[in-house]
Amino acid sequence: MRELDVVVIGAGQAGLSAAHHLRRVGLEPDDDFVVLDHAPRPGGAWQFRWPSLTYGKVHGMHALPGMELTGADPGRPSSEVIGAYFAAYEERFDLRVHRPVEVSAVREGSGGRLLVETSEGTYAPRALINATGTWDRPFWPRYPGQETFRGRQLHTANYPGPEEFAGQRVIVVGGGASGTQHLMEIAGFAADTFWVTRSEPVFREGPFTEEWGRAAVAMVEERVRKGLPPRSVVSVTGLPMTDAVRRAREQGVLDRLPMFDRITPDGVAWDDGRVVEADVILWATGFRPAVEHLAPLKLREPGGGIRAEDTRAVRDGRVHLVGYGPSASTIGANRAGRAAVRSVMRLLKESGGGRPDRGAGAVVAAPVSGD
Repeated sequence: MRELDVVVIGAGQAGLSAAHHLRRVGLEPDDDFVVLDHAPRPGGAWQFRWPSLTYGKVHGMHALPGMELTGADPGRPSSEVIGAYFAAYEERFDLRVHRPVEVSAVREGSGGRLLVETSEGTYAPRALINATGTWDRPFWPRYPGQETFRGRQLHTANYPGPEEFAGQRVIVVGGGASGTQHLMEIAGFAADTFWVTRSEPVFREGPFTEEWGRAAVAMVEERVRKGLPPRSVVSVTGLPMTDAVRRAREQGVLDRLPMFDRITPDGVAWDDGRVVEADVILWATGFRPAVEHLAPLKLREPGGGIRAEDTRAVRDGRVHLVGYGPSASTIGANRAGRAAVRSVMRLLKESGGGRPDRGAGAVVAAPVSGD
């Protein structure tokens, strides 16, 4: 068992941001803190995105603190561009991410410390920054007859790209950004596509202003403060009406059907007698926070979520959640990483941890190419 000040779980945008700020306040990787990542390589959840999601299609990718991403080819897969960027970032700031490392549980330790049980041993930190995101917990709704479907069911998490659906009849379930992207791609290859959503999708005209963004984040943040499961920001803002979306609507690709009532061996059916036959059901139904390893700490509220103020879990001030709820965007993750480290340093000062004799790290980085 290794004692240190901070364990960071996850090396996506939020985890790397937190690690960067820990370095800036003078903490040393592997001595004072450690970053654990279960993924096989740098890139966070981006490394698992489908090849047709090129960097030019990514909306709102904000640079990590201290190093810009420059010169990226918009036609290159985002998984490659952002994976290379994250790898360069880890190297430039000497973050020494441990991977692949699985975290099985976080428990109460002794002397005010936590116990973080992992595949490479147990750590005993004074504070925890949890940056595990949502990619590992795809949400699969359950409908009557689902197990009888003779075709293929898959989720955005294992979406292979549009070519695999050539000549097939595909039902896409979900009214978010992923659902619309999947539909618009698949329509050029599939024999037929159908779009099914629980509620009527809302398309937003005009630019996404900073004021609009703040209001949307505030609504998500309010749910987290109440201990409710966080919703995505897009569920609040609506879908942007781009030229591609407008064309897809004109062509009938984004003609929405209400949610079906049951799944049949050959497709889906509604109680009013309508049926749709299909070869594939693609569930673009989002993700849930990957926080099962925190269950021994009993952080959940009766509403099902973890109540947090800023990034700090209300039920245990040693635990900070970044990339959770309102900070689940790239810019929000950056800010959350900085806020979490400020709070952690206050905790360490009170508990006698940290390195008060060390000044802020003089870490300087130049822009990095996306190639």
